[in-house]
Amino acid sequence: MSSSTSLQCPPLSLYIHIPWCVQKCPYCDFNSHGQKQQTLPEAEYISHLLDDLAKDAPLIGDRPICSIFIGGGTPSLFSANSIARLLKGVNSRVNLLTNAEVTMEANPGTIEAQRFADYVAAGVNRISIGIQSFQPSKLKALGRIHDEKQAQNAAQIAKQVGLNSFNLDLMHGLPKQSLDDALFDLKTAISQKPPHLSWYQLTIEPNTQFHSKPPKLPEDELLWDIQEKGDALLQAAGFQQYEISAYSQKGQQCQHNLNYWRFGDYLGIGCGAHGKITLPEQSRIIRTVKVKHPKGYMDLTRSYTYESNTVTPEDLPFEFFMNRFRLIEPCPKQDYLDFTGQSLDEHTSNNLQAAISKGLLTETLTHWQVTPLGRRYLNTLLETMV
Repeated sequence: MSSSTSLQCPPLSLYIHIPWCVQKCPYCDFNSHGQKQQTLPEAEYISHLLDDLAKDAPLIGDRPICSIFIGGGTPSLFSANSIARLLKGVNSRVNLLTNAEVTMEANPGTIEAQRFADYVAAGVNRISIGIQSFQPSKLKALGRIHDEKQAQNAAQIAKQVGLNSFNLDLMHGLPKQSLDDALFDLKTAISQKPPHLSWYQLTIEPNTQFHSKPPKLPEDELLWDIQEKGDALLQAAGFQQYEISAYSQKGQQCQHNLNYWRFGDYLGIGCGAHGKITLPEQSRIIRTVKVKHPKGYMDLTRSYTYESNTVTPEDLPFEFFMNRFRLIEPCPKQDYLDFTGQSLDEHTSNNLQAAISKGLLTETLTHWQVTPLGRRYLNTLLETMV
């Protein structure tokens, strides 16, 4: 058991989940539901989101919220008027910083110029566009509803509507993907000049269509090749890797994601949304999960919160490092003391030393730093920390 220090509140974000999408992709394990009805219950759902937030607000008091992320599903299925009502309601219920980053996920198949401009007018200042690939055969294999022209068009519109920043989401390691295929996608994405790129490997997750009918994915050797050559391409184009699967131009990191990986706090509202909140006066950190299915979530006879658990002191070290070691930046030792509220125990110290001896980590008096080897074998590093 670790001895305790004074538990500090880290920065605070807000995650909002909108669960509907046009159709469920075969690789997707997020809490999303294909749109069955012609019209979505937008007004009703937003009323519930704001009620959910009001019920959670006592957990945070007047702590300022530094970023909002509206994820899904496909939030861009909701009208700009609905998003404006949502953000106005958030602003009246919590202390939202005036310069807060407000990101919304969008699908290229649901985007047009006026709609984008209206989202900006509603208060969205950053858009994340789920492109995944620019090649028709790959988009078809992934079950995406857009084509390559819509993908490029969405990026062009994002540049024109007055956003602070935008992100393109891209996958590699796709079914039957060659090195040339993967680099073509990356070069096409880079040519759109996005301030931020999320570039991550397709993984087969439980409870997905791909899990029950697995496609043939590239061999490990090819995956390393894609990663290595892709990384070189991104660096040459001025992108800096700041997290295992996130690259940005200078100063364009996603603040919401940074806070998440730095073991920051976040309220989670909406179907299946997860939250993490530090309660210093009670010397504990809680994790919350909201009711998953829209029907259950919008049932007025029950609570929005499905479960709320205190993170045990034994689990805190691993949870901290599991998040923090995804980042390329050095990890201040003071953050560990402040945001877990405990000093290093013998077990955790031994784990850190084991990771250092394997070349996965380096250490100074004030920081830990994941090495290039540690980034390449992140799972091994995290297993060392258990």
